[in-house]
Amino acid sequence: MLHSHDHAAFADSLLLWFSQHQRPLPWRRDYTPYQVWISEIMLQQTQMERGVEYFLRWMDRLPDIAAVADADEETVLKLWEGLGYYSRVRNLHRAARIIVREHAGEFPGRLEHIRALPGIGDYTAAAIASIAFRQDVACVDANVERVLARVCDIDTPVKQKENMAFVRATAQALLPPGKAREFNQAMMELGALVCSKKARCEDCPVRRWCEAHHLGIVHERPVPAARKPVSHIDVATGVLVHQGRIFIQKRPDHGVWAGFWEFPGGCVEPGETPERTVEREFMEEMEFPVEHAGKITVIHHGYTTYRVTLHCFFLRLRSGTSPAPVLHAATDHRWVRFGELTDYTLPAGHRKLADMLATDLRLPALLDG
Repeated sequence: MLHSHDHAAFADSLLLWFSQHQRPLPWRRDYTPYQVWISEIMLQQTQMERGVEYFLRWMDRLPDIAAVADADEETVLKLWEGLGYYSRVRNLHRAARIIVREHAGEFPGRLEHIRALPGIGDYTAAAIASIAFRQDVACVDANVERVLARVCDIDTPVKQKENMAFVRATAQALLPPGKAREFNQAMMELGALVCSKKARCEDCPVRRWCEAHHLGIVHERPVPAARKPVSHIDVATGVLVHQGRIFIQKRPDHGVWAGFWEFPGGCVEPGETPERTVEREFMEEMEFPVEHAGKITVIHHGYTTYRVTLHCFFLRLRSGTSPAPVLHAATDHRWVRFGELTDYTLPAGHRKLADMLATDLRLPALLDG
């Protein structure tokens, strides 16, 4: 069991383990505030290996805060494509411009100034302050929650308000002064590599203080919260082909996937077939009368609280129809060659569709038709 007189020994054991087992991540080379910031935003909902890939690509294109501030939204969205939660990159873009305007391009070092930037909450502010600036503030992510839920045997859902207050207070009490950079990363690394969902207690440097391990109930901690209900949505979309090009349109600057490019479509209404949905949507959104040229595929794609079944079709314009759309649900449009689709930021389901088109043997004939 962990008592206050054990805090120093707990921290020492953890720090020794971290010095020997920490992963060689690119932002750990210099710990520049900019790189720490970008890594923290990227890793909020992304596996580490994938996050590193995106981080390196981002840094190659946007090596500093000024480059982010100078970039247009299309550039930052494209670099973020596939990470999801696109409000994060929009807030990051806004924050970079604020830093240039209000902080002379230097990332602010005071915790309250970090917290005031768009898209930065309590955890991210604490992570940047401690890891980049060595401030003695604990940061608590899902990994730290899991570690302390087991060490302290928290027997109710850890996300409950009183439990989160306890976890934050415990993390702060454990933090050795002057070693916040190492300690915070060590706690998170322990949760990621050892005290993961499938815990490897035999490799844990702090198991002697873990109450859940002592009781043999590690697999029962943390106690899960009640799951939110998941909604199912049927959507139909069309790949409209005309004279060797494919039609895409740009979504409005508000709402879901704001500013993204897409293959047009919409929700299947009650009593409506997906084929009919596509015809209706193309007429309502662009005033395009279309005819079907074959079903492409059905894509199943999940989001936080809903699951989408995306019915995908090849389409042609009806004979005599002008290729100039009358846009009712978009801000812009393009007729693009297939190879140019990679230049545009698409929602994840539509990017899956574009990837499938690359191996669909019907597409070349439609483009040549």
